[in-house]
Amino acid sequence: MSQHPLIVGIGELLWDRLPGGKRVGGAPANVVYHASCLGAEGYAVSAVGNDRLGDELLEAISETNLHPAIEKVNYPTGIVHVKLSYGIPEYEFVENSAWDYIPLTDNALTLVKKADAICYGTLASRHEVSHNTIITLLKHSNPSSLRLFDINLRAEYYSKQLITELMTYANIFKINSDEAVILKSMLDMDMPDDDLCRMIMEKYSLKYLIYTNGSVSSSIYSENKVSTLKTPHIRVSDTIGAGDAFSGAFLYYTLTGYSLDDAHHMAVNISAFVCTQSGAWPKYPAELPHYI
Repeated sequence: MSQHPLIVGIGELLWDRLPGGKRVGGAPANVVYHASCLGAEGYAVSAVGNDRLGDELLEAISETNLHPAIEKVNYPTGIVHVKLSYGIPEYEFVENSAWDYIPLTDNALTLVKKADAICYGTLASRHEVSHNTIITLLKHSNPSSLRLFDINLRAEYYSKQLITELMTYANIFKINSDEAVILKSMLDMDMPDDDLCRMIMEKYSLKYLIYTNGSVSSSIYSENKVSTLKTPHIRVSDTIGAGDAFSGAFLYYTLTGYSLDDAHHMAVNISAFVCTQSGAWPKYPAELPHYI
């Protein structure tokens, strides 16, 4: 297997406005940033504005291993205002941002047709333009690719119909314990989270389902086993991008031949490392620390 799998993130790309300043963010871009830090050939498919913030964002990306597949559009570069409470973020997204208008390009189509993995979520489908681009790219994606759908529920930018539509293209689904509560309410179901995860695995014939439970544990379901690990106790700076780092690491290590248990172990360690840092895109040390 290639040690440099091609992983594509499709969706929001923006500035996280934190109390200490602005940092690059956006869940699909975060996933491929972390995968690229580990050795993947990572591409972010998105859009920025014809403005100073857009230029600064592209400049920030140029200083990483991440490859931009990013178009400039006539809408302002995305911003999300982030408030931290004991390291836990609350997000306020600005409407009509550039990433709401991601155009369909030949370059993006070429990338998804040869990608080893693709990641996407609900948020970038809040506007019809980006939603249509995402669906078209998923329809044209490499049939053998891993397609990770992180439900990533934010504000009011989701619906039962949207979640059901996006699930049909996925073979990996990621959900956290808070999102499981919302999803069970939407589906009018009362069941333990483990039963919910097993039901979704079976209904959509998934390869994997990733379930994270914050500071307690995480589980990864496959067709014939479940890997569960406790979340390590660490000094948290903030949790921004930790779930995306988990996804990026899991995709990378799975594609490079690691077992489910070992890929899960690495994903937990990298997610923990990100929690000890500020923002979603920390620089990686020469040797990553081990927490479990």
